[in-house]
Amino acid sequence: MDTSLSTIAVVGLGTMGTGIAEVLALAGREVIGIDISEAAALGAVASLEASTARAVGRGRITEQERTDALARFRTSDDLRTAADAELVIEVVPETYEIKQQVFRELDAIVSPTAILATGTNALSVTRLAAESQHPERVLGLHFFNPAPAMKLVEVVSSVLTAPPAVEAVTALARELGKEPVAVGDRPGFVADGLLFGYLNQAAAMYEANYASREDIDAAMKLGCGLPMGPLALLDLIGIDTARTVLEAMYSESHDRLHAPAPVLGQLSSAGLTGRKAGRGFYTYDAPGGQAVVPDALTPAADAASGAGRDVASVGVAGSGTMASGIAEVFAKAGYDVVLAARSQEKADVAKGRIAKSLERSVTKGRLTAEARDETLARITAAGSLDAFAEVDLAVEAVAEDLEIKQQLFAALDKVCRPGAVLATTTSSLPVVAIARATARPEAVIGMHFFNPAPAMKLVEVVRTVLTADDVHATVRAVCARIRKHPVDCGDRAGFIVNALLFPYLNNAIKMVEQHYASLDDIDAAMKLGGGYPMGPFELLDVVGLDVSLAIEKVLHKEFRDPGLAPAPLLEHLVAAGCLGRKTGRGFREYARR
Repeated sequence: MDTSLSTIAVVGLGTMGTGIAEVLALAGREVIGIDISEAAALGAVASLEASTARAVGRGRITEQERTDALARFRTSDDLRTAADAELVIEVVPETYEIKQQVFRELDAIVSPTAILATGTNALSVTRLAAESQHPERVLGLHFFNPAPAMKLVEVVSSVLTAPPAVEAVTALARELGKEPVAVGDRPGFVADGLLFGYLNQAAAMYEANYASREDIDAAMKLGCGLPMGPLALLDLIGIDTARTVLEAMYSESHDRLHAPAPVLGQLSSAGLTGRKAGRGFYTYDAPGGQAVVPDALTPAADAASGAGRDVASVGVAGSGTMASGIAEVFAKAGYDVVLAARSQEKADVAKGRIAKSLERSVTKGRLTAEARDETLARITAAGSLDAFAEVDLAVEAVAEDLEIKQQLFAALDKVCRPGAVLATTTSSLPVVAIARATARPEAVIGMHFFNPAPAMKLVEVVRTVLTADDVHATVRAVCARIRKHPVDCGDRAGFIVNALLFPYLNNAIKMVEQHYASLDDIDAAMKLGGGYPMGPFELLDVVGLDVSLAIEKVLHKEFRDPGLAPAPLLEHLVAAGCLGRKTGRGFREYARR
């Protein structure tokens, strides 16, 4: 089997094929780009010329390197020009019929020692290999879009693939500056196997009118640090492509989380396939365009839910990190803040934590000493909720336990003045159950901050069926003043972020349980292929496995979907006291401080 791989053919010169060709040409390979469409071939040449010119302009390559790369790329509309290639990478449309036809024709053209790679992200490599006269040389080589920028390459082996073929393309991927991850043959592989389930759930959330497209996307970008929101990403990938991938995943897993949301089929059938069509979940300036333009669903810039209540003072109940962070946020924004804990000592400790946080901001040049002193002066530490008698907004940030929160709200109901708004920061409990502990459920709302509160821009604003309009308007206005981005959602388990995030994390655990991929490969795949700031197992250990398990249980109890049942491995680790970084061991081990 040829392992030099100096001449490589790329069959299919769409966006992905052109990107792969660019990567190969810049890395010194002779590249034959093949497409039955003359327009696609011309477009690939123009794209390569433009992208390499930009690279020269940015100082990434020299003019001579650009000239050499362009000279190494030639195009053809005849598959027979792949005869001398040591590696052929097909990136044709995602159907078995088209891909199998390409492989059958290549069998009669290329050398028996040449390697044949499919760029599929959804179809069975084994099934494609079985159609070849030499199935041992067929494997998957899954690049991510845009290929020149994305570091991940999934190297997919079937049960028929010869190890030398895997070794050769793995070495090639490294020479291209990519990070190869070895995976087995199943729909979606690692990155898309996790990503598309999440995207599907986001589409279903939108279809159910639970939240607007803008709020779903903003929530996942601001709450999880993702480069794109899920609906915008579906438009980029292609809604028809996403549906094909999900169909393939569902046919194997029979997991309802992979059953394509009906809206994906409806949009695909209508030709509204995303950016390439100029319209999908969003509307774009032109087919293939990137700029989103207003449409009938775009919220008006001055949209408001009516007049709210005046808020000059805020009470924050709690003494933990979250309570301190929220109190700091309000005080920085100019509100008078009462920080109440179960004792004066605990309240003083919490205020001391704020003082240290503000001092760090001064040291880093983010805050002046004068602003620090003014912020601290606005915070009053109190050892009793009685200090909330005159606050306009009371925010609780105590333990995530329904009984504890209900007891606290019953107390707030007695202490706080009529007209005060009562907000809970719960991330998973039913807000209405908390509201019913008071005699004013219409004044209760969810205000879910993310940790660390001073840094994270997102606040999920959770209305119950009882929440008054002016209470909702009040919290939206407060969010604007404290420079947070509010997203509206209804009162159901997980709200937006956790309802989309934790099934994804749970599915990652299931991959490890099934011995499909390692912790390190899965984390690398999601960071390099999905643009996630942390891999799922890094994130689970940071959040805490006990916290994650509790959220998974809440989601499973509310939605009753078998696919949401917590992975047994997660339950076993929690039972063993392996809770993540805070205990020194979770999915990984950590040095104790």
